[in-house]
Amino acid sequence: MSTQTQQRSGDRTAGGGGETLTVTDNRTGQTYEVEITDGTVRAMDFRQIKVSEDDFGLMTYDPAYTNTASCRSAITYIDGAAGVLEHRGYSIEQLCEHSNYLEVAYLLIHGELPTREQLESWTHEITIHTFVHENIKSFMQGFRYDAHPMGMLLAAVGGLSTFYPDAMQVKDAELRHIQIIRLLAKMPTLAAFAFRHNMGQPYVYPDNDLSYPGNFLSMMYKMTELKYEPDPRLERALDVLFILHADHEQNASTSSVRAVGSTQVDPYSSVAAGVAALYGPLHGGANEQALRMLNRIGTIENIPDFLEGVKRGDERLMGFGHRVYKNYDPRARVIKKHLDEVFEVMGKSPLLEIAVELEKRALDDDYFTSRKLYPNVDFYSGLLYEALRLPTEMFPVMFAIGRTSGWIAQWLEMIQDSEQKIARPRQIYTGERERTYVPVDQR
Repeated sequence: MSTQTQQRSGDRTAGGGGETLTVTDNRTGQTYEVEITDGTVRAMDFRQIKVSEDDFGLMTYDPAYTNTASCRSAITYIDGAAGVLEHRGYSIEQLCEHSNYLEVAYLLIHGELPTREQLESWTHEITIHTFVHENIKSFMQGFRYDAHPMGMLLAAVGGLSTFYPDAMQVKDAELRHIQIIRLLAKMPTLAAFAFRHNMGQPYVYPDNDLSYPGNFLSMMYKMTELKYEPDPRLERALDVLFILHADHEQNASTSSVRAVGSTQVDPYSSVAAGVAALYGPLHGGANEQALRMLNRIGTIENIPDFLEGVKRGDERLMGFGHRVYKNYDPRARVIKKHLDEVFEVMGKSPLLEIAVELEKRALDDDYFTSRKLYPNVDFYSGLLYEALRLPTEMFPVMFAIGRTSGWIAQWLEMIQDSEQKIARPRQIYTGERERTYVPVDQR
């Protein structure tokens, strides 16, 4: 038996009003009319399609939610075909050129760019909350010397909920605000502590005289000097990197934050879920895989053989292609511009020439362009992280710092959305039914 669908013809009003889908169920011959809004149909509208009254109704099956909208959001817009990324209507290119990370965080969370007074107050609030409780420091010191910094960050962010129990009152706007400030302020501190622990070095406390990225660099790299002075080129490159990672719509980690947050748990636990999802090599670890690929290629001369291996299926072209983008990832273009500034300070990476030549050859090859395999943000961000002398284990941690603002904005939007309920996906049961228990001695 099959179910046929067809779009109904007729008058349509401006803005898509009055659009419907007519569905004929060939099992029963009955016809149903489903409303189309914003190019989507509600999955619950298909529950009316039944064979009998006691039938549960038709469900939609969508592994990995590749064609299912789980929310309405006004935060981030992506046009994958055109390579467009906008936050609250502002292009990522404009924000990276003219703004800074804390201003972008304000934009994501509040919906509008701040006035000068609002930005100064916002920046001050975040700056004075960068310190963490000494017990958090003791907690992190309890990890093994070789603990993965992402695992440490995951545990520490979740642990913050025990220090701020009032965070459970998610319907209180004033209490929400202070948790948002704390998360933005403390994430770089926790990340830097995880790095220093991994390196076997003493933790460095925040320096509130420095900017957001400058303070992070200080907590990472300060040694015996009385005052760490970050290089402005590194400071700016890191700020842009945080902007590029700030939000990216309903990806795996953001969806995790929303799903966990739908239980009305505190925002620290929700963001910890995002950190956990970002821990995975298919998400936050993708730039590490791209860097390892470049190291394996080794020299420019090996690129042709490597690309042929990709075509045969013997190799994987890491850092190219994206679930959403079917064009050049706009974030990759921006980060590529800032690589030279970082290399001026830290020294040029021998892998850059390989990366540039690999990109050129892949984009000149119809095999890759016809498959929409263009460089994504992971292709070049790994080179920047390496230039900062970061171990590969720190790559997803850097990602998490920037993404925190997006996670918070998405969590806040979800909390205030009257349509949202506790997340509860359906399943198609494929197991046995109505079996009789057999005692162990009779099996």
